[in-house]
Amino acid sequence: MKKSVLYIEDNEKIGSWVKEELEQRGFSVQWLLTGEGAEEQVKQHEIVILDIMLPGLDGFTVGKRLKKAAPAVPILLLSARTSIHDKVDGLQFADDYVTKPFHTDELVARIEVLIRRSGGNHSERISLGNHIEVDPEIQMVYDKHTGEEIILTGKQHQILMYFLSNPNQVLPKEQIYEAIWNEPYMTGDKTVLVHISRLRQKLERYPDSSEIIETLKGIGYRVKL
Repeated sequence: MKKSVLYIEDNEKIGSWVKEELEQRGFSVQWLLTGEGAEEQVKQHEIVILDIMLPGLDGFTVGKRLKKAAPAVPILLLSARTSIHDKVDGLQFADDYVTKPFHTDELVARIEVLIRRSGGNHSERISLGNHIEVDPEIQMVYDKHTGEEIILTGKQHQILMYFLSNPNQVLPKEQIYEAIWNEPYMTGDKTVLVHISRLRQKLERYPDSSEIIETLKGIGYRVKL
């Protein structure tokens, strides 16, 4: 599912450029030229990108109204203003502040961080055992008792997502290896065993527990939902 952005910018040249750049990177963008009607739209999106210099209601006023209407939706301010005073005023209600000119790589990175922190608006978390939650939309793993993110390596993350895309199915190590590494499995290879062992250390509450990742000896592995 595409991550949804509400973008408010009156400069048509900048607006069309940013909209095109974000859409090329997989975002869904609703672009408004003014803040009029934004309060009715904001809850449908996962983040707001808001220019400060707007016709009619300025960005500070619009931002405060949007934050009141949808406190959980992060707001990223864009402005050519670089003074500390403006930044401090903006960060009273906004979650981040980017000055113009900016590079789209930086903008996208900041957007991704804000969406991860907010947990997204529309994603439904998957519970594993009694203490793990996975947000498949933003692909993050949490300890739901502490709220802390559990950091996985790239391969650990891919393996977990592969399990979740095949819930309750017993997956042979050969199948897991070929799906994740995209190459034929060699008999005797311990790569999958090692990665799952380390993944289990991060996810299971107790050493040697199989509450989340179940091993069926001689057959494969299963994650029960």
